[in-house]
Amino acid sequence: MTEPADARARRAVAPVICYPTDTLPQPDLALFRAALDTARITDTVGAPPREACTFRVPAGQFFRIVSVDGPQVGDLNLWNAGDLSERFYSGKTRALHGTHVSTGDRLWSCFPHLRPMATIVADSLDWYGIDDFGGAVHDVIGTRCDPYTGNLLSGTQYHHCCHSNLTRALARATGLPLHTAEAQVHDVLNVFMCTGFTRDTGQYFMKASPVRPGDHLTLFAEIDLLGALSACPGGDCGAEHSSDTAPCFPLRVEVLTPEPGALDGWAPPARNGYDGSHGA
Repeated sequence: MTEPADARARRAVAPVICYPTDTLPQPDLALFRAALDTARITDTVGAPPREACTFRVPAGQFFRIVSVDGPQVGDLNLWNAGDLSERFYSGKTRALHGTHVSTGDRLWSCFPHLRPMATIVADSLDWYGIDDFGGAVHDVIGTRCDPYTGNLLSGTQYHHCCHSNLTRALARATGLPLHTAEAQVHDVLNVFMCTGFTRDTGQYFMKASPVRPGDHLTLFAEIDLLGALSACPGGDCGAEHSSDTAPCFPLRVEVLTPEPGALDGWAPPARNGYDGSHGA
């Protein structure tokens, strides 16, 4: 189409933040960090390469995702442990905190609950920032590698992508039939993954993650959680993300329990206060 005469002026309009967060309830990071200092590991679960694990974290405890033997990204799903209909809402988390999350950001649950499920209290990769390509770590923009897109683009029947890994893991943990478990799998937090959007075409890109053995992401459970973590078949996602040839490594999940009294004054967040009438 022909560019209009005022095209430059239209492009020059300043952006406005969609959801200003000045009034967003803020976590008490000082309290959480003090409690974390008292915590000890009470459970450990491993996600083998190209597989997923599940874990449970009671409200008021912590969980830490750790890189073990080599650079590896992971896809994380979270549910309310007592109600699978309340699950992580990556889109609203993105709208509130940005395309990538780090220390102090919270993982929010879906409607009608819309409350913090977990708060990031420590991130060994928070030094990375935003690189010259526009890439950053721990994204909430990618949906998860899945067999349907693979089949659409290349006709494959690949079963160890993160969507399938999470589906199998949830089915094992809950006893749900596979097709029922699959319906509960949702868009993820891409832990350790380095991603962004190209500046020329706006396409989602990935690049080799800066994660190294010993790097970790530590979160505080705001409610009772059931989690599932897939060790992505793309390894560090520097080349491809659904692959049987990319070097892959395990990930470890540690559950940490603080000392009694370390969280005095804290209570799990209430569900969202909207009355649900929708104007009817």
